[in-house]
Amino acid sequence: MQKKKILFVCLGNICRSPMMEYVFRAEAESRGVADMFEAASAGTSGEEAGNPVYPPARRELAAHGICCDDKRARKLTEDDYRRFDLIVTAEERNSRAASRIFGGDPDGKICRLLDFCTRPRDIDDPWWTGDFKTAYNDILEGVTALLDKLTAK
Repeated sequence: MQKKKILFVCLGNICRSPMMEYVFRAEAESRGVADMFEAASAGTSGEEAGNPVYPPARRELAAHGICCDDKRARKLTEDDYRRFDLIVTAEERNSRAASRIFGGDPDGKICRLLDFCTRPRDIDDPWWTGDFKTAYNDILEGVTALLDKLTAK
């Protein structure tokens, strides 16, 4: 069986998208479906490329037993559109920026994480709000809904 490849995207790839990637991995593992997926993350901006996950985001993940110490930020590339089956963004602005980088979205791969929820919305950027707990809770809600959709029989 071929793995479904999912790329999580935010602005800098140091807060929301790595949180999305690692929460997705942890939830998939807890459901026993981790072998069905490949998850990664990237940012629409390259200014944080090479940097680790932002310390407050890392602490929030650690509070839930999730380690992301191996993650380094990277910039989204045009080739990512071909490599991944689904491009899941934190907010509409990230979706538009990803579409610009890809030169469009002809296959309809780009969506927001919280579009899978009963109340679609953006995930506020905790870099600006300082509210990493709300970001985590929103991400967990979205990841749960996404996994429900992807694993539905």
